[in-house]
Amino acid sequence: MAKRFYEKVFVQGKDGGFCVMLDGWTLRTPGKMVLQFSRKSQAQLVAAEWQAQGEDIVPNTMPCTRLMNVACEQTPTRRSELVKEFCAYMGTDLLCYRTHSPQDLAARQDQNWQPILDWAAQKHGISLATTTRIKAVAQPQQSLRNAHKFADSLDDADLTLLLHFTASTGSALLALAVMEKYLEVDAAFTLSRLDEIHQNERWGVDDEVAQKNAAILEDLRMLAQLIKD
Repeated sequence: MAKRFYEKVFVQGKDGGFCVMLDGWTLRTPGKMVLQFSRKSQAQLVAAEWQAQGEDIVPNTMPCTRLMNVACEQTPTRRSELVKEFCAYMGTDLLCYRTHSPQDLAARQDQNWQPILDWAAQKHGISLATTTRIKAVAQPQQSLRNAHKFADSLDDADLTLLLHFTASTGSALLALAVMEKYLEVDAAFTLSRLDEIHQNERWGVDDEVAQKNAAILEDLRMLAQLIKD
């Protein structure tokens, strides 16, 4: 764990973008690349994480910094791979696979998940079929092309965010809804855990899982602030 080596943290305009300055040092990624931001609001969020550090620098307390490091170092050369990954999630999306029993869970899934599918179809032309079978259901190719078009239109930071939200919720649809600000991140996270919530109501909460979920959600809340206004 590194010791804090700076006193003042501030954001400075540079080369048409913004950088975070630690005293006289420009913040760099672990790979020594200058961490440059296209939006001042993103730089300010990262600067706040560095300002909040105590005597020791604790990377686990800086989710925005970690994500922007990835967006700077890895995403530019992995864009096509990440877009394909998003489309793969969309092709087998969590919200498309429903249970037929117990009936109360089936009703909860339909009531809470279907509005997200309806919104995606209307807003983005991503119309997905649902099933109660285990076997995968084939999704319309035009819908998957529209999902590809959306992901590919994002800048590196937002594409990185999209994939992170997708992996964290297990749903490309929920990630899309968060990125488009159709859903708050807390609501999306809850929707991604409907089955788990149902089990908790019947059998009680697993404290270890609850703690893990709370930590994931806290990071997601911080990262949601990086989304373009």
